[in-house]
Amino acid sequence: MSNRSGKKPPLVADRRATGRKPAAGTTRRQPRRKTSSRRQGWFGFLKPGAPKPKKRSAGGGRGGGGPRSFIGGLLSFIAQVIWRLTWRVGVLLVVAIAIAVGYYYSTLPEVNRLLDGRARGSVTLLDDRGDVFAWRGDQFGGVVTTETVSPYLKNAIVATEDRRFYRHFGVSPRGIASAIRINLSEGRGALSGHGGSTLTQQTAKLLCFGKAFDATGGMTEREYESECRRSTIWRKIDEAIYAMAMEARYSKDQILTIYMNRAFLGAGARGFEAAAQRYFGKSASDVSPAEAAMLAGLLVAPSHFAPTNDLARAQRRANVIVGLMEQQGYLTAAEASEAREHPAQLSQAASDRAGGYFADWVMASGPEYFTRNTTEDVIIRTTLDRRVQKAAEAAMQHVFETKVREGSKAEAAIVVMSADGAVRAMVGGRETRVAGAFNRATQALRQTGSAFKPFVYAAALDLGHSPLATVVDEPYCLNIPGSGRWCPDNYTRNHYGRVTLTHALKDSLNVPAVKVSEDVGRDLVRKVATGFGIRSSLADGPALALGTSESTLVEMTGAFAGILNGGSAVMPYGVEELRLLGDDTPLMGKEGGIGKRVISEDAAEQLIWMMEKVISDGSGRRAAIPGWQAAGKTGTTQSARDAWFIGFTADYVAGVWMGNDDNKPLTGVTGGGLPAEIWRETMVRVHDGLEPRPLPMRAPPQPEPQYQQQYPQPGQPQAAAPERRGGGGLGQVVDQVLRDIFGG
Repeated sequence: MSNRSGKKPPLVADRRATGRKPAAGTTRRQPRRKTSSRRQGWFGFLKPGAPKPKKRSAGGGRGGGGPRSFIGGLLSFIAQVIWRLTWRVGVLLVVAIAIAVGYYYSTLPEVNRLLDGRARGSVTLLDDRGDVFAWRGDQFGGVVTTETVSPYLKNAIVATEDRRFYRHFGVSPRGIASAIRINLSEGRGALSGHGGSTLTQQTAKLLCFGKAFDATGGMTEREYESECRRSTIWRKIDEAIYAMAMEARYSKDQILTIYMNRAFLGAGARGFEAAAQRYFGKSASDVSPAEAAMLAGLLVAPSHFAPTNDLARAQRRANVIVGLMEQQGYLTAAEASEAREHPAQLSQAASDRAGGYFADWVMASGPEYFTRNTTEDVIIRTTLDRRVQKAAEAAMQHVFETKVREGSKAEAAIVVMSADGAVRAMVGGRETRVAGAFNRATQALRQTGSAFKPFVYAAALDLGHSPLATVVDEPYCLNIPGSGRWCPDNYTRNHYGRVTLTHALKDSLNVPAVKVSEDVGRDLVRKVATGFGIRSSLADGPALALGTSESTLVEMTGAFAGILNGGSAVMPYGVEELRLLGDDTPLMGKEGGIGKRVISEDAAEQLIWMMEKVISDGSGRRAAIPGWQAAGKTGTTQSARDAWFIGFTADYVAGVWMGNDDNKPLTGVTGGGLPAEIWRETMVRVHDGLEPRPLPMRAPPQPEPQYQQQYPQPGQPQAAAPERRGGGGLGQVVDQVLRDIFGG
């Protein structure tokens, strides 16, 4: 029945469920499952057909709205979309990194295969006593581990390079952020300068992310290393991934072991064992706190802070490392104070840097596959005498500091050897402590001047002429086919009439030398000079006698050694034996020494007698050594472009050359001047403490006046040659045949 009064029925709340079952025939309305008003896809966007969220009124009720509500809802929606997008991308990134780390992890070999990463071997040079004096190539002193090195060294590396090394997982976000902040504050790019790399990342870079050097790949080793060190955002990412793979594969100490063995530490040293031996002459297990700090200080810039380049700078850098070690608790205050007060010093070998020119010569003259391009570790025992080397270097420095005018660009070179050609010292320039520099003792081909004249007189003496034979020193000219008239003159522009060969040699007269050369024959003079070891091309004309041909100082000194040893050829050498590291049997012995006889022993001894007069009474008087017999010869070329003095005692042969690299004339310098003084200063130091010995010389018998040999003038008949000592008619016949053959 309807409500006729028109009033609405009162509102009555639905009866709440009482847990009783609904009456029969009724159905209970199931509550509607609450679903998200934002049914979403993978990245948080609404699926097609999903119900849209209901709008709320400005007052928070349904059906309201307003700008604030709209903007707030929009921002909330954007934030939720960004969040859901970010964490899903993050998940994908983590998965990708995990895959990359897993890949690198699978490629990492055993630790012991990563400790020696050199692409070439090293050469260790020993002096004549078996002590190390130089290194070449990439030196690897042997494997060290965190357990075998000095704890000071291990702590110095960690304190310097990565103080959180034992606490991170291969990458330090804090370190990277700090490095970027410092780089930007210093006006550089974010990745320029400080890298924020951990020790593990640095090790990854040393390993070049597992890419070994391939010599056939069209890239040099230097280019390969430069590529490995190149820093870009993608390489930094690769470096971080590889570092994390290393952290998963190796222990912290194993990573540090790889780093300590592969780090480059200047002067060709690879690894801390090689560096400790190179700079301090000791194992890395024995270094002190000060030495450990100096080694660790090399890591930032090995060549710049190498103590062999600037010891004071290396010590200042080491003091910084000592401070870091003290701050981090690796050194006590007392230990740090001791390290500062007694900084690390170089070993004697490293301090001397002995024989840089000599070592370069040995490396250049030895077999290439055992020296310049060796893939093995080679030990070469040499002839170098470091006492003699120091003497030569000191003599060079003394003369240039006290006798050469300031601003002079003149250069000089010194070679000292034994009579058998064993080179004992070599200085290739006025800068004595260098490596890889132009070596004027072995590489400079220069005219020899009058230093060549002993070979002219050697040829004459070997034919039986006497040192007391005479020749007229007078104006003298020759007609040279194709060149015209040639008239040699003496250095003094004066002539001295009839003089003995000995007089002509001791005063370095030019006219008599040319006359004797023409008399005995240029071919014979050339043969004698070549036999004594002058391998350079020799002049064809009569100026041959005056040293217009070129030679090197080491060749000329070796030739004079042949005169000292009695007239036999000498091959200068610097290698005694060569062997591989770890082998006791040498692969090769010396390749030089005394060779075939060139002139007779009698002729050699008389020539030494003549050359002794050069120093005792001739042009080389400034080379005299108090208490010692010495023989030698000066040499000055045209316009004084080159000045020489080469001579010997009974124990040593020494040669000195002086000139300008650009071949400009010297000012006021002759062979009997500064070169003779350098020679004397060298030999005085070399012979210090030695017992004087007489020269192996022999004075000629005084000839009777009627039999005194004289060299004829052009167009005059040839005087009869005297008999060879000990010979009879046969000797005269042989002498005449030789003179006919060689144009005498």
